[in-house]
This record gives sequence, C-alpha cells and structure tokens, in this order.
Amino acid sequence: MTAPALMEDGAPPPLFSFGVIADIQFADKDDGFNFLRTRKRFYRNSLQILKNASRCWEEEEEPERRPAFILQLGDIIDGFNRELSASERALQTVLDEFSSCSAKVHHVWGNHEFYNFSRAALFQSALNSRDRGERGEKNSLEEVYAYHFSPHPKFRFIVLDAYDLSIIGRDKSSKKFKQSMKIITKHNHNKELNIPPGTEARFVNFSGGFSKDQLKWLDKVLARADEKQEKVAIASHLPVHPYSAGPVCLAWNYDKVLSILQSHKSVVCFMAGHDHYGGYHRDTYGVHHLTLQGVIETPPFSDAFGTVHVYEDRMVLKGRGIISDRVLMFP
Repeated sequence: MTAPALMEDGAPPPLFSFGVIADIQFADKDDGFNFLRTRKRFYRNSLQILKNASRCWEEEEEPERRPAFILQLGDIIDGFNRELSASERALQTVLDEFSSCSAKVHHVWGNHEFYNFSRAALFQSALNSRDRGERGEKNSLEEVYAYHFSPHPKFRFIVLDAYDLSIIGRDKSSKKFKQSMKIITKHNHNKELNIPPGTEARFVNFSGGFSKDQLKWLDKVLARADEKQEKVAIASHLPVHPYSAGPVCLAWNYDKVLSILQSHKSVVCFMAGHDHYGGYHRDTYGVHHLTLQGVIETPPFSDAFGTVHVYEDRMVLKGRGIISDRVLMFP
C-alpha cells in the first residue's frame, strides 16, 4: 500500500477540512453591551472578522486544507436589526461576505435568527441550507430545521434545531408555543423571562430545547451511522454538556440529548455557539463538546474563527485569534 503524501509540515493530508464560526451578530450600529450590560459587543467589527475568515478559508493553498464547507453556528445577525428595520439588509450584507468563499455554508439557527424572522420566513430564506439530497429522508420533520449530510465516506454531520421548543420563533397559537410556555414557566417564575431563575438558569426565553420527535429522529440517524460505522459530528446553537458552557446557555433538555449521544458509538464531537466565552469538555464517553467563542464580543484587531482538519482518528482545530488550537482524538 502506498503511503499518503505528506504536507509541507511533515503531516499526512487530512481527509477533508471545514470552517467554523459562531455568533457573528452583525448590525450596522455603534458598539454596545449585552442584556446585563456586563460585556461589550462590537456590532460592525463582526463583519470585518467574517471578512478575515472568508479570506483565510479561500486563500488556503493546499486543497485538502481548504474548507469543503463552513459551519455557521447561529446568530448570524443581531436582534437589534429588527428595531432598526434592517433585518433583510443586514442578512444580505453578511451573506454577501460569505459568498466570497467558494465553500457551501451550513447555517445553524439561533435565538437572533428568530428575533429577526419568523420560522416560516427562515425556511424560505438562504439560511435554510438543507436539501433533499443531504437529508436523505422522504419526509422531513414538520417545522423542525434538522438535517444531516456526509462530506466524506464514513463521516456524517448533523444539524439540530435547538429552538424546536421555544417561545421565540413559534406562533403563539401553535401547540409547540403553548408546550414551550408551559415548560419555561414551570421553572422560571420571573416576570421578565430573560432573567435566569437561579439554579435552573437555562430556562430563559433566549434559549430552547428539542422536541420528542426531533430526539427520536436523532436517535434513528445515529443508529444508522452506527450500522455504517460512520463517525458523526453534531452542530447546534445551544450546547448540551454542562461542562462545556455556562448554565444559562444550555439547552432546556440537554440531558435528553446527552443520553442519546452516549448511547451511540458513532458520535465523536458536538459543536455549539451561544456562549460567547466559549468552552470545551471531553466527556467520559470520549465525545468532545466544543463551544466556539462568539465573534460579536471579539474586540477589533483580533479574530474568532477556525478551520478543522479531519483525519481517520482525529479532528485538528486550527484557531484564529481567541479560538484555541485543539486536537480532538476520536473515541
């Protein structure tokens, strides 16, 4: 058998690579602060960081290291755009910048997507990056943005809808809105539901969860991946491991997702955004939980994106700026 060709740095070439970026939250407005006014946000500068990322990804000279696709982990534009009547304009500005990169972008939906657009509008927009060929199902989940795709033999990526259950993005007369309201008010008794309820901090209205139908679908997709001996990476806006993010940033029913992930040998990594500080944890099953730092709170003259190189036995994250390099060995 012929040995694989080596890259200039002496390492074998990756099987494929992909880009990652989270919480861009672009808005054409002056710098501001988060809801609690404890952390600064750089609304215009986020576009510059995306430009840096697109240029970095596109100018990669080695074909195997050039991203085959980009994972955009949610909150692509900020909720302030709706107040400014600029949602469509801001989104197009960001999408135009992404278009300067030839790789396909897989978009994850976060809370700021729903601050700007209805769920129906998102399905009709460029932020719906799924297609029939990638889903592989004859019937998609009703009103749930979840799909999977295979960029390389024996590897599969799953995009989850962390706001499947939520009081944002759902019509108030819908069954899921009523179900979500019942869940959140059971745990959060504050008049302002953006304020965390103490020990169960994740039950806030800028968070959400996964319905039973989506969890059942995830379990089936992972079971098929087990049978095919595939390795699976999962993307969601909300983290699902309590050691990979702050408690207020976790999905409502993160424990249900963890239980499913830990029952399948195919899962190697879970990637999320939402917590702008970022986080990382490798659980006892060997699954890597990577929460990417947010572009929106990255100051000028720094960066916040990365490229992941995938090998037979590991993923290697090469970060830029505040994103750290990591070697993620497969279980």
